[in-house]
Amino acid sequence: MVFVIDDDESIREALKDLLESVDLRVETFASAPEFLQSRHPDVPSCLILDIRMPGLSGLDLQRDMADANIHTPIIFITGHGDIPMTVRAMKAGAVEFLTKPFRDQDLLDAIRQALDRDRVARQEQAETAKLRSLFDSLTPRETEVFGLVVTGLLNKQIALQLGTSEITIKQHRHQVMRKMQADSFADLVRMAEKLGIPGAS
Repeated sequence: MVFVIDDDESIREALKDLLESVDLRVETFASAPEFLQSRHPDVPSCLILDIRMPGLSGLDLQRDMADANIHTPIIFITGHGDIPMTVRAMKAGAVEFLTKPFRDQDLLDAIRQALDRDRVARQEQAETAKLRSLFDSLTPRETEVFGLVVTGLLNKQIALQLGTSEITIKQHRHQVMRKMQADSFADLVRMAEKLGIPGAS
């Protein structure tokens, strides 16, 4: 889904026609508040955003979305961009900054890149959410063992640290591997890195 926000109706319509001609789903908005108040389908998407609009500007919307933890990729379009504005937009994560008039192909290329970026981000979020749910199924002791295993400690070292037997640690370690659906130690380390567990990197 591609969202177009531009206060110029003729530009909104022209972009809608162009994008629909290459089989993209499009929704257009005349202002940033109008976009923020609408409901959006939970699908890979990107935003084509005019940088200068009355009221909430494109850069303001980019900042507000980042503050709200909304990471839809943004392609800025403008009739009068300047270097500082471009730098600010790109530093804040914009995919592209196109000055009107731009080539249709340049915009379509930027859209493909933005949609690919959002698709990958959504997949990573889904994987992390699944990992978090597996991690939450561990008992407090299994969580402790997980944290120590991924630092590279041997079973006997973990047993010593936790004041228990090596056999008990082996059992806990087996349970951690099973519950986390990990096939190897390397798998477990990668999972710990994604979950932000200290000592895993």
